[in-house]
Amino acid sequence: MSLGSSPYTEDLRLAHVIADSADAKTMQHFNAMDFEVETKPDLTPVTVADRAAEEVLRSQLGRARGRDAILGEEFGETGSGSRRWILDPIDGTKNFIRGVPVWATLIALVDHGEPVVGVVSAPALGRRWWAAKDGGAYTGKSLTAAKQLHVSKVSELSDASFSYSSLDGWRDLGRLQQFLDFTDAVWRTRAYGDFWSYCMVAEGTVDVAAEPELELYDMAALVPIVQEAGGAFTSLANDPGCTGPNALASNGVLHQRSLEALGGV
Repeated sequence: MSLGSSPYTEDLRLAHVIADSADAKTMQHFNAMDFEVETKPDLTPVTVADRAAEEVLRSQLGRARGRDAILGEEFGETGSGSRRWILDPIDGTKNFIRGVPVWATLIALVDHGEPVVGVVSAPALGRRWWAAKDGGAYTGKSLTAAKQLHVSKVSELSDASFSYSSLDGWRDLGRLQQFLDFTDAVWRTRAYGDFWSYCMVAEGTVDVAAEPELELYDMAALVPIVQEAGGAFTSLANDPGCTGPNALASNGVLHQRSLEALGGV
């Protein structure tokens, strides 16, 4: 596969352009914030940054793809039709507010219910991951200077690296014990969290990633990146892509065993 073989190449190019604009806006706020937290985090600054970034994304999409619908975390859904852009202006807001550089803008295009373009831009890390249907998955800041991504070939859970976000959601879902048993079954666990876990699955540096509770805008951009890298992305109940309320991503080889352990499927 190659980028030119995707029917969504022009949409991917547009996603890169608007990601650049969002990066400029989010980094402006990130660099201007005072991250000393004396008592508890104040989420007001990150809300301002969220809204500013989504406004930039919506403005450019409105000019370039005026007939497409948009769903964003901050401003909800506008428009209608078979093509819908899904936006999460800052995924990893708690990291953002504490000055941790692990946060990203997530941009996806969903066509007739299928995520076909995904861009994850993490400017504070200096990283970007992206994919378009039938065009492969890549990491790099531009279409011309990028490295193609491939999931790992790890075939045993006892050799697998597993990434997650936190324990709370698993407890709320009533699956904390299954989660803990799974962490005992794998070789290594780390809470890289949020978008990063799934991008690392696509890179082959992590073999399984899962979260018990997510929204569509948390997942849509990640699905094509994982799938185009050769991996699998479902809900814990094996719903395809981002159609469920949570996520399990893997290198594919380990997917069924992970589903059985974490989702009871």
